[in-house]
Amino acid sequence: MRNQSAEITKGIDWALVVVYIALVAMGIMSIFATTYRDESVLNGFLSFKTDYSKQLYYFAICGVLAVFILLIDSKFFTATANIFYFFGIILLILVFPFHTDVKGTKSIIRFSGFQLQPAELCKVFVNLALAKYMSSLDLNFKNIKSQLIASALIIFPAILTILQSETGLALVYFSFFLVLYREGLPASVLVIGFAVAVLVVLTLLLDQNLLAIGLTAIAVLFIYLSRKEFKRNKGLFFIIVGIWALCVGIQRFAVPYFFSNVLKPYQVQRIFATVGKDYQVDESTLSEADLKKMEERKKAGNYNVKQSKIAIGSGGMFGKGLLKGTQTRYDFVPEQRTDFIFCTIGEGFGFFGSLILLGLYLFMLFRIINIAERQRSAFARVYAYGVASVFFFHIFINIGMTLGIVPVIGIPLPFMSYGGTALITFTVLLFILIRLDADRQMILR
Repeated sequence: MRNQSAEITKGIDWALVVVYIALVAMGIMSIFATTYRDESVLNGFLSFKTDYSKQLYYFAICGVLAVFILLIDSKFFTATANIFYFFGIILLILVFPFHTDVKGTKSIIRFSGFQLQPAELCKVFVNLALAKYMSSLDLNFKNIKSQLIASALIIFPAILTILQSETGLALVYFSFFLVLYREGLPASVLVIGFAVAVLVVLTLLLDQNLLAIGLTAIAVLFIYLSRKEFKRNKGLFFIIVGIWALCVGIQRFAVPYFFSNVLKPYQVQRIFATVGKDYQVDESTLSEADLKKMEERKKAGNYNVKQSKIAIGSGGMFGKGLLKGTQTRYDFVPEQRTDFIFCTIGEGFGFFGSLILLGLYLFMLFRIINIAERQRSAFARVYAYGVASVFFFHIFINIGMTLGIVPVIGIPLPFMSYGGTALITFTVLLFILIRLDADRQMILR
């Protein structure tokens, strides 16, 4: 701890703090707008029985945590980064025997009324561990071994999260690959990843045989155009054939296996719905309970997105006003206090209100990137880019869900969605960054 409490304000980026408070305040206001039911407003906020009162108390806890983080010496985070990572992995493992099934997810541990979602909290620990590893003095990130170790730090908790039926949160971990790219991961890796994503989408949209024929035609065309190069580079022909075989293997075997054996049927339905296709499942392979659940999920998924679009569109330019939105006030949009919280802003405050919210998020992201670039310490720089990547992924996917342009994978909107673990996680992520930036003249390893 620091001896002089006055030092807490030294070097603090107050612009980020103000944006943070503004976003949390808008979140509490939005939760209030969707859950208020004619009770006394003062009693509602003080009762700890309403969702908006709980979020206010979570904000108070976050305030205490923020002050505590700002009082800690920055070297504490570098010294304990690996310890926190292993602690996070242990928490993820403990979920399997001690989880509570909440709305189909098996990622929550409940302690006498308090719920903890380790998959959410572990993002902080992964970011710290990644920053610690990437700032090692003897690290040569051009070495494939180093790239694999850094990737393993990301992928291992993601796999544990997938096994807990939290595919959406697991995907967030892959945003850390943007950090690795900034630190020297070859662009070809991201290009390959993007190409695989495009191939998966094409596999969903096109007939398997037609796509295989198309891939073969493209390979033949490349071979024809590169025929003069084969004399100088004899391995080029085998490279083209190998890429063709890999692509065909992915679309013929890997994608069907992943969709049939890894993802849940309702998750597959959501992905198919996003690309405008119906998912046909072999009903003989499912139990009656699974079929019923799948049908309910299908109706709910389509209904959610439809009502979300109606809510946002009905807000017009200036919105209907606080507590005047019909879609969100009368529960036409399910999960409107969590996954679909953006609908409340869209309906209540219209296009301009949504624009202000997006403006705050853009300012926060650009501010974090600016902070990252002014760091002298590799640890602080990597950590800052990790924060930016996580926030960007959450913001883009969550708002994209409400607009129907990405699958509904159920991840919160930072500082806005209801949930204690999510709010604490985002707060800790941000304020560790603010603490590191305040000590940016230090070289942290």
